[in-house]
Amino acid sequence: MDERDVRLLKAIADLGTGSPERLHEETGIPVSTIHYRLNNLKDDGVIENDLYDINLEAFGLGVTVVIEVLADYTGPYEEVGNQLLDIEGVTQLYFTMGETDFIVVAHLANSDRVERLISDFEAIPEVEQTNSTFVIATMRDSHRALQSYSLDTLLDELGIED
Repeated sequence: MDERDVRLLKAIADLGTGSPERLHEETGIPVSTIHYRLNNLKDDGVIENDLYDINLEAFGLGVTVVIEVLADYTGPYEEVGNQLLDIEGVTQLYFTMGETDFIVVAHLANSDRVERLISDFEAIPEVEQTNSTFVIATMRDSHRALQSYSLDTLLDELGIED
């Protein structure tokens, strides 16, 4: 993988499409080169499917960390949340009820980056404490919530008759 591959994958993530024409407009990389590189990235297992899901481990972001953030804030929680989202590596952020204010999921290149991430969190004045958990093995990581349901359950839960 080289700089062009990373530019293509970043453009796919930013644009939400793998259209070679749109990727050409965004990156300036010739369409024929885009086709060639996308096929190679699929063959190498970096691109997992036709939806352009990225295998983060194959890409080089194989360290997943889940962080609880306890914060003390007086204004809207979105202000603290947006500061957390501005930190590179944060891929998911949840505002929660209970002792923990935010749950953060980050995908990073190595454990040194975890230290930087935590330091960046703790530099936010409202952040009082963090609790980090390294993910040992990913058992499911899906952005398609419907995959975890049977069709019958979905129809039943939504009150839709067959």
